[in-house]
Amino acid sequence: MSESSGAPQWLERGGLQQLLDELRAREYDVHGPVLRDGAIAFEPVVDTAELASGVHDVQEAGRYRLEPGDGGRTFAVVHGPAALKPFTFAPREPLLQVQMDGPGSSFECEPVLPDTGRVAVLGARPCDLAALAVQDRVFLGDRFPDPHYAARRENLLTIVVNCTRSVSTCFCTSMGTGPEARSAYDLALTEQDDGFVVRARSDAGREILGALALPEAEEAALDRERIDLEACRDGIDRALDTTDLRELLYENLSHARWDDVGERCLGCGNCTMVCPTCFCHDQRDEPELDGKASLRVRQWDSCFDPDHARIHGFDFRARVRDRYRQWLVHKLASWEDQFGTSGCVGCGRCLTWCPVGIDLTEEVAAIRGGGTA
Repeated sequence: MSESSGAPQWLERGGLQQLLDELRAREYDVHGPVLRDGAIAFEPVVDTAELASGVHDVQEAGRYRLEPGDGGRTFAVVHGPAALKPFTFAPREPLLQVQMDGPGSSFECEPVLPDTGRVAVLGARPCDLAALAVQDRVFLGDRFPDPHYAARRENLLTIVVNCTRSVSTCFCTSMGTGPEARSAYDLALTEQDDGFVVRARSDAGREILGALALPEAEEAALDRERIDLEACRDGIDRALDTTDLRELLYENLSHARWDDVGERCLGCGNCTMVCPTCFCHDQRDEPELDGKASLRVRQWDSCFDPDHARIHGFDFRARVRDRYRQWLVHKLASWEDQFGTSGCVGCGRCLTWCPVGIDLTEEVAAIRGGGTA
């Protein structure tokens, strides 16, 4: 089991509402997995009845379905299209307000920082937490941390749920990110039929557990937890061979497989939108009609968008094959150079939500099997 502070505690199934109430009493805006438009989304919740209990997900490359089952467990769905990224790296947000006194006059610029309150996300998965750690490196890991990301990150409380089931698109075991949480969390739950094993790893998490006054988890519960996690780990069949992966991709930038995937890829950018680590963005100026003010806005972008690679009217990644290659090589190779970690956490969302079911593990295997072009 991963390192935590204090003995594991036991939360009865009916006590989950007590946890929600304690979070709200501490002025956290609690978000949890709910059913929305045939998928799972993190939405504000005040009652456990709002959570997506009694369903599980069926995921394959290019396919996502929710079905009844799993004995009424609250967190039987592995994940939906969204992870933790929107809570720290907003899909669209203002950065700067520009105000002019009049034509030809001086102007003033004021940063627009987010008005963030406390947010607690209940039901994130270990791969989501690993992705958050990657984004921390991107936005906070240099001399110029992003103030917008930092403000949201500081007010985020993560309650991760360890995975006791997987779907066919999962390959977190290849990336060392699951099925048990290994990155820093505030609270971690492992669900069983009659309740949850709970661990705290931060001061905030320990304070919440202290207020709940839970009993220690019995040895039988810890044994079941160990068995469930091992069974989940053993059930993950999809794999990504990461042996010398960076060098493999750098040495095969002209491989014929890029043409093959370019004929199948729609260039829609779904993979980048659901990816919990992708951080491409664009900045736009939105002037007021009177010409006296303008707002600079940042919004998510995708390296699959032709305009993303357009400079002075020239698109240096005009072909879909080039845009897919840029995405995959950056994700699995040059990300290591930039941030000292892979940009992939093995969540499999890019497989599930690709309309044509392109599987990056198969693409890498094809390049590895085909040698250097």
